[in-house]
Amino acid sequence: MFMSTEYGQSAPLSYNKYLKVRELIQLQETLSEPASHDELLFIIIHQTYELWFKQLLHEIDATLGWICEGRLFRANHSLRSVISIERILVTQIHLLETMAPIGFLEFRDKLNPASGFQSMQFRELEFVSGAKDEKILKSFKDDEFAFERLSKRFDEPSLADEFWALLSRNGLAVNSGEERVAAIVEILTHPEKYADIYNLQDLLIEHDELIIAWRYNHIQMVERMLGMKRGTGGSEGVGYLMTTLTKKFFPELWEARTHLTI
Repeated sequence: MFMSTEYGQSAPLSYNKYLKVRELIQLQETLSEPASHDELLFIIIHQTYELWFKQLLHEIDATLGWICEGRLFRANHSLRSVISIERILVTQIHLLETMAPIGFLEFRDKLNPASGFQSMQFRELEFVSGAKDEKILKSFKDDEFAFERLSKRFDEPSLADEFWALLSRNGLAVNSGEERVAAIVEILTHPEKYADIYNLQDLLIEHDELIIAWRYNHIQMVERMLGMKRGTGGSEGVGYLMTTLTKKFFPELWEARTHLTI
């Protein structure tokens, strides 16, 4: 239950003031004239995604710190929050499917040349997880704010980097891809010996899995709405999105399952 409190010498803090509800509900500016019925839904869903991306980055940054300090209980706790949020994001995409395809077309052309490809925070999420792409970074060069943030993410250690560094500190060889796979097989074979690390790798692969699930649901939604039309940003639409399904943050975690034996 929300409790009010005094805020300096001004009027008591209220729910609406604290959450800036007045400002928040003024941020949905439609472009279609007259306003298409579904455009408000489209904006709200994407703004909601960006707010969740902010929280995901907050939790992952905390996770990175906990891993560096060897505080794996706290790291795993933050990652569980990440997983819970991502489960929401995977299902939230279906809300866009409540739009009629013809209703989406009423305002889609107004979005050109904007594209979901330009989501700065989603690219940050990819970079901080371990999927860094210099071409994507360069595509933001004309957006100073986004480029600065993404450059910082690009240069800093990722979740994948810190995970392998953690394994190295625990006496496991991780210098090559083969060594990393072997290290994961060792952890999967002896879960009690590596209990906290075992739980960490399990959460990391679930993080990977849920992002893949989100990508797949996004593809299905786009095809349901638009078929094989090109994207508003000039991409090949569904054709391009299909290529992202093979992107994994922690490929060695997946490969290790192939080599696991009793």
